[in-house]
Amino acid sequence: MKIVAPTSRVAEIEQLALAGANELYCGIVPREWIGRFHAVTANRRPSGNLGDYDELARAVEAAHAHGASLSLVLNAQHYSAAHAEAAAEIAGRFVELGGDALIVSDLGLLSVLAAQLPGTRIHVSSVATCRNAGAARLCRDLGARRLILPRDVTLDEAASIARDVPDIEIEAFILNDGCVFEEGACNTIHLPGRLGGPICLDRYARHHRHRDGRDLSPRLQARLEKNDEAYRKWLWYRFSCGFSTTESGMPFGPCGLCAVPALRRGGIAAVKIAGREAPTARKVASVTMVRTIVDRVTAGASDAEVGDFAMRMRPSVEHCRTGYMCYYPEVLRGREEVTAAQPERGDA
Repeated sequence: MKIVAPTSRVAEIEQLALAGANELYCGIVPREWIGRFHAVTANRRPSGNLGDYDELARAVEAAHAHGASLSLVLNAQHYSAAHAEAAAEIAGRFVELGGDALIVSDLGLLSVLAAQLPGTRIHVSSVATCRNAGAARLCRDLGARRLILPRDVTLDEAASIARDVPDIEIEAFILNDGCVFEEGACNTIHLPGRLGGPICLDRYARHHRHRDGRDLSPRLQARLEKNDEAYRKWLWYRFSCGFSTTESGMPFGPCGLCAVPALRRGGIAAVKIAGREAPTARKVASVTMVRTIVDRVTAGASDAEVGDFAMRMRPSVEHCRTGYMCYYPEVLRGREEVTAAQPERGDA
């Protein structure tokens, strides 16, 4: 099982590889793209990108020098004909530099790249929202070698796709950066904090009322306030617990560490750490956490042992108990069911 990690700085690549990342992925927004389209992003992220082709060349060299591969993200939901032409130019430059794979969402662009760059590895991004075997077969037939599943695909669904379409690799999310909605159906961008941050953070002030204007009863008002508070709490967890970390830098937030044994049994080829915009320390800590768990699973640790260790590693027992951090909450439910079924001490 390969560990896939984000990078946005050449200087951090060595650290990420030494921490245990097998594959790295990055973005780039060339000056030509900005000048032609007057747009600050070619891949859904206005930040967290390498600066130019020279930096991209150094990133490829650094990754290969430390035994890792490097993929380039071109994962906007849709590209017009002009955008697709420019994206293909970027992809061609990347391949010429020795880049290892392209990550795309637009299936039209996938078809173009497969035809223009035969033999190049192409991975379908989670933004394509392919979540069943039929979609996996379509991606394979168009030329993809790997399918990155969207967030919130269950373990059974992931294993079913891997089993039913064995000739395409399956990659699943493992750590960091939740998404409030279905990412591939989102038509907003992640704005800088000074402009309000991601629109889906939903920092709007609310005022509840009956449709006919009547005042709410105290009981109904209390229920609505409780619901709003629960939603704010859920948002906080989805956005990486306010992007908080432990004193040693280990990140809190969306997590699937307890699910690594099930993912491995299910034939998942790679697990993805999200967060290209994150500080280097957060990325390195994330890779270290995932590598520690993957190595324990490979060494034969049981599901229960892995789960207990993962919760203690940060520690995050209280956060984990909410279920809000889980990419794969069925693992937590399964643990709870096993615990409930166990007899109390002293029972016959």
